[in-house]
Amino acid sequence: MLSSTAATHLLQIAREAIIHQIKNEDYSPTRPEEKALNQHSGCFVTITQNGDLRGCIGNFQSQQPLYLEVTTMAVAAASQDPRFQPMGRDELDNFSVEITVLSPLEKISDTSLIEVGTHGIYIVKGVKRGVLLPQVATEYGWDRETFLRQTCVKAGLSEESWQHTDADIYIFSGQIFHE
Repeated sequence: MLSSTAATHLLQIAREAIIHQIKNEDYSPTRPEEKALNQHSGCFVTITQNGDLRGCIGNFQSQQPLYLEVTTMAVAAASQDPRFQPMGRDELDNFSVEITVLSPLEKISDTSLIEVGTHGIYIVKGVKRGVLLPQVATEYGWDRETFLRQTCVKAGLSEESWQHTDADIYIFSGQIFHE
């Protein structure tokens, strides 16, 4: 668990990375003293505007310290989410950042282990894969089955694909903090 100070520091890093990306400026955050921010951990960075999704990119595993992974994912969320055009200068005053620091993935065969509001879901079937963060089900008021169906849809699969034996289902939890 990250302290509130560490979480605030990561949010500042993400915001600065996004602003520098939009302005086409280099950005390299100073290595923080907090030990937790120097550990390797997966994360997702979500950008919203007026409560609407504007970009969300992440990794389950990281080859770099968390503070650098947040920097990389923040830049990617602002400029590489295929669902959106890259953010522009006109959006600098109107965005919010949310970061989800992830636990390791756990493969499951029993979907009753999924706790809505606690777990995120990652489904893999063949070359298709989809992920929904723990907070998504809560935000939409979904039950477990709807959450599974929607994760399949996100992966480009049929809603029932989670029930097939050739679909791998993983769960994870996350520490979520936002501005």
